[in-house]
Amino acid sequence: MPYEYLKVEVEDYVATVTLSRAPVNALNYDMRQEIITVFDSMSDDPKVRCVVLTSDQRVFCAGADLKDRPSTDELGTFWAHNRAVRETGNAIKECAKPVIAAVNGAALGAGFGLVAACDIIYATEESVLGMPEIDVGLAGGAAMLREFFSRSRMRRMFFTGWRVPAPELYRIGMIEGALPADELMPEVMKLAREIASKSPDGIRYAKMSANMVENMPQRDAYRMEQNFTVALSRTENAQEARRAFVEKRKPVFKDV
Repeated sequence: MPYEYLKVEVEDYVATVTLSRAPVNALNYDMRQEIITVFDSMSDDPKVRCVVLTSDQRVFCAGADLKDRPSTDELGTFWAHNRAVRETGNAIKECAKPVIAAVNGAALGAGFGLVAACDIIYATEESVLGMPEIDVGLAGGAAMLREFFSRSRMRRMFFTGWRVPAPELYRIGMIEGALPADELMPEVMKLAREIASKSPDGIRYAKMSANMVENMPQRDAYRMEQNFTVALSRTENAQEARRAFVEKRKPVFKDV
């Protein structure tokens, strides 16, 4: 399916989704709908086991397109807009396949939201992440910032719009690497292919588990994971993984 603002390629069970709305990948309504559609489709695509999200512009995503904001005079339009904003990130976070962010440039506001929805994050050394809503008369994003930063750091970023450099994000453990630009995609694709080599059933359960345990007490979360293990153990791919391990060979999995 062709898209106006995205490029999608699939090779060796890894899908690369590239944001492509010149000049700075500002998110408008149509681009959000494309992101939702693409990531929903990835959940069902047996040829996709891992997804990489990146950009072909000079920034990863500069945030929401301020020219696309709804009128406060039209009843219900702002609520509909906000719902689309939420579901853009939810489509990535709830995708049944792991999603790796390859951040090549600034990821600000709603752009930070896209990154925050991903499972694993890499960035170039020159990249910055931030929530500068305060600078354009808006509020929003504290819920995302608090997931990654301390109480003080979150408030500093939220109250000032501070754009944090990728090396600092790597230092505090928010991202997996702050790399030279020419090393970003090779490193990300190496990890994506490693994930894609695992049992597709196992990856589905692992992604579901990782999302669900975030908001559960430890006792309940571990019990749920044990239930997943029981269900997973009955799958043909899980049995193939065990056989391959014992026989010291590469497993041959079936698409699911």
